This record gives sequence, structure tokens and C-alpha cells, in this order.
Amino acid sequence: MVELTSFDDLINPRLHGKFEAEPVFEVEQSAEPEASTLTVDETRTPVVIVDDLHVKYQVYASGKAAGSAGARRLLQASARGIREVHAVKGVSFVAYENESIGIIGSNGSGKSTLMRTITGLTSPASGSVYASSRPNMLGVGAALIPDLSGDKNIMLGGLALGYNRQEINDMREDITKFAELEEFIDLPMRTYSSGMSARLKFAIAASKQHDILIVDEALAVGDARFRKRSEAKIREIRENAGTIFLVSHSMNSILDTCNRVIWIEKGVLTMDGDAKTVVDAYKGKKK
Repeated sequence: MVELTSFDDLINPRLHGKFEAEPVFEVEQSAEPEASTLTVDETRTPVVIVDDLHVKYQVYASGKAAGSAGARRLLQASARGIREVHAVKGVSFVAYENESIGIIGSNGSGKSTLMRTITGLTSPASGSVYASSRPNMLGVGAALIPDLSGDKNIMLGGLALGYNRQEINDMREDITKFAELEEFIDLPMRTYSSGMSARLKFAIAASKQHDILIVDEALAVGDARFRKRSEAKIREIRENAGTIFLVSHSMNSILDTCNRVIWIEKGVLTMDGDAKTVVDAYKGKKK
């Protein structure tokens, strides 16, 4: 194994094995699947099809820290305190090219679980997800290192998005200006406020044109002026033939950014339609 001693070693592709993408998992069906009831508009281009999707996971429901003894109990099939959560229940919809779709619902309703399943990060219990290209979750946080400067993290984040060094150098100034970090870009990211870090992550991730982009509460960072700029950037991506999913509790952001809204409640698709119609129904239900 090669010992990495500098930042240049870290980003040198010759010192790392070639990354081979894994195929998205497939769910084994124990019984003959039922015929799909989804209707696809043949006059439009579908980019994501979610067909009778169910997501379940198990949690330890004691309410206390498991500890080492608890961890051993979790490995036993007959362990008490294991609870199955049915997070997404039979959700079906078709997303088309150049749509901006808001995903709304109460806390714990399954919105983020649904989005993680669409990106392939969470395994479904049953049902299918089809996509014309790989959906991307907006964010490069996992690729960034707090002890490195914002400038070097732009390089890391750009490499994580698939850019080469020259492309990153060409867009470095634009990313810095968009994040409003001109005076701080040479400081370590650990010295940034949470808002400054979030702006930099958004600026890096939004620099790439995505065919299918999922934004989970990313617009809830920074002040009102930065949120407006973020919303404008999302609209720009959508207008360039991209499809956007925006998960947010801000109905103003949803109405300003989205032309369609899907309302998820307790894992069930409650309503799917025009943004204002669905948001009004959601607000009425919450009164």
C-alpha cells in the first residue's frame, strides 16, 4: 500500500487503484410480480420511474445505548427490541425530463429515504426504480477534509465530481465567488462557520450539470440572498434539460423552484400534481 504524505499524493490518480462503479442493486422477487399500473406519457421523455417501491429497515427500539452487550444481542435472531420500520409504502410515480419536483411531508414521513433509494444508497424491500442516468445527490461533503483549505477542498470536491485538474482550475474562481468566500478561501475549512461550509459545498456540487439531481434541504443554508442565488442555480440546472428533486420544509422554496410536487406522508404517496395545488392541500392539512 502506498503511503500518502502530501495533498498532491492524495489527488494523484497514479497512486490509487482505478475505481470501478458497482451496478445498482436488484431486488429479488419471491413471487411473480404484479403487472405495473403506472401510466407513462408517451409525448414526454421519462427519466425516473418508481414502481410500487417499498423500503423497510430494522432498528433497535430500546431507547438506550446498546453497548457491547447490546451489540451482541442485536446479532441474535431472537433478540428483543428489534423493530421493523416500513419507511416507504408502495410509492409509484414517473418523473420527466426538465421537471423540478418538490418532495414534501412531515418529519419522518420517508422523503429522504425515498430519495436515497432513488440514488441507490438504500436498498428497497420490493418494487423497482428505473433511471435514464445515474441520479446524483447534491453534496460532496464526504470528499472534503476540514484540515485542508477551502481552495484545496475545491480541488478534492471537483475530482469527486469527475472533473480533471484543468477543469477545476478553470472554475475555481467562479466557485469561490458563488460561495462568497474570496477572503477566506485559503483558510482551513475547520475554521469556517457552518453556513460558510455549506455554501462552499453547494457551490462545488452545483458547478456540475446533472441529468438527474436530488437536493435534500440544500437551500436552507446561508442568508436569504444566498438562498435566492441557490434557487436560481437550481432553476438553471433544470432549464438545461435536467430533472430536479427538491426535498424541503420551506414551502416558499418549493413554490419558487418547482413546477410539480409529490407529498409523502407516513411513507405513502398522498398527492402528486401542480405545485400550488399540492402545497395548498398540504398547508390545509397542517392547520
